[in-house]
Amino acid sequence: MYNPDQHREERAEILQALIARHPLGALIANTPEGLSANHVPMSWQPRSGTPGVLRGHIARANRLWELLAPDAPVLVIFSGAEHYVTPSWYPDKRVHGKVVPTWNYAVVHAHGTIRFSDEREVRLERVTELTGRQESSRAAPWHVSDAPADFLESMLKRIVAFEIALTRMVGKFKASQHRSQAERDAVRAALAEEGVPDADVGELVRPPAPPRP
Repeated sequence: MYNPDQHREERAEILQALIARHPLGALIANTPEGLSANHVPMSWQPRSGTPGVLRGHIARANRLWELLAPDAPVLVIFSGAEHYVTPSWYPDKRVHGKVVPTWNYAVVHAHGTIRFSDEREVRLERVTELTGRQESSRAAPWHVSDAPADFLESMLKRIVAFEIALTRMVGKFKASQHRSQAERDAVRAALAEEGVPDADVGELVRPPAPPRP
């Protein structure tokens, strides 16, 4: 993707945090039948010496697991907050009018190779892992074990697990970094006034990145 230095984000902790907040990824692969895009919730896990792994599952009826060879290259796109930015928010509009609209957004592109697994225990592990993450903040979290055993087994038979060994992750946070402090403050205040959650505002308005070593 086009990614100017002012918007490029490569700090692992920030990329991982965006994936945790926005776990629904667009899994893109080149299959013998052409390009394929599937929207799948995933969880990131560490792996020593690498950018980590992504884990999830797809429906067995989805032929992707049959079409891709082991270790086929894939791209996963995680989309974070996004919002239109009107020129009316900039103080400079009232000074000289030389402002234009734009769109602020945050994304992470995760590159890697994928392997599918049809082992029952792996399928159960993927479902348990993802459910645990999403239910952890609820007052009365639902657990996989809450489902009747026979029903759970029937559901597990309908999915195939996967793991993506990541080779590279890069983020793009188009977040007014090139604007002045006064303009960033104005955009931040306007987003809050429109009811944008604080966590999203934090993705949409950011100071310039520190110099890279």
